Amino acid sequence: MLEEKQDDLTREVPEKQEEEKLDIKREIISWILTIALALGLALFLNHFIIVNANVPTGSMENTIQPKDRLIGWRLAYLSEGPERGDIIIFRYPVDEKEIYIKRVIGLSGETIEIREGKVYINDSDTPLDEPYLKEEWKIANDGLRLEIPEGYYFVMGDNRNNSADGRYWAGEAVMSGEATDYDDAINKKLCFVSQKKILGKAIIRYFPKIKKFEDVDY
Repeated sequence: MLEEKQDDLTREVPEKQEEEKLDIKREIISWILTIALALGLALFLNHFIIVNANVPTGSMENTIQPKDRLIGWRLAYLSEGPERGDIIIFRYPVDEKEIYIKRVIGLSGETIEIREGKVYINDSDTPLDEPYLKEEWKIANDGLRLEIPEGYYFVMGDNRNNSADGRYWAGEAVMSGEATDYDDAINKKLCFVSQKKILGKAIIRYFPKIKKFEDVDY
């Protein structure tokens, strides 16, 4: 009897060890699957639902500060285009490898004119009310008139005195060789943002503090 019990114990030890090894393998596989699922979900969200953006400059002060981190909603313009005042994340027309963040000022089909630090739409006598501007607009604040093509938008930063926006892109296109002259840049629509190149509408800042971007009521 004693020998039989010893044989049973001898058999149980490796069996328990095998079960423990299987449990460890199952746990490792479970963790791998969980991590893979989380990464897959994150990639899906980042490529199809949201866009994560880092703000390197002060062109959108005081609405957005340098080093702020934002989340944009990729599905915002599936059924219709941006509205005036929307803050959008988009590919820079002159070099689409760069991602910019600006505010929509002029809509598709409109004529936009900048006179003495004010924006006028479709020859209106009343300028846009722009309470979001950082300070008095003094730089590149006069003498620009553009007709915005269908499917395109004109954008500027809230910090008008320090923003590389649609006012300057024709000149930048000429300097970079993307256009031969100012008229060529206009004809190539390099002063405007194509709706197809909009990555999303900025909806919330999550770093350093959470802040929801409110729609502008014109």
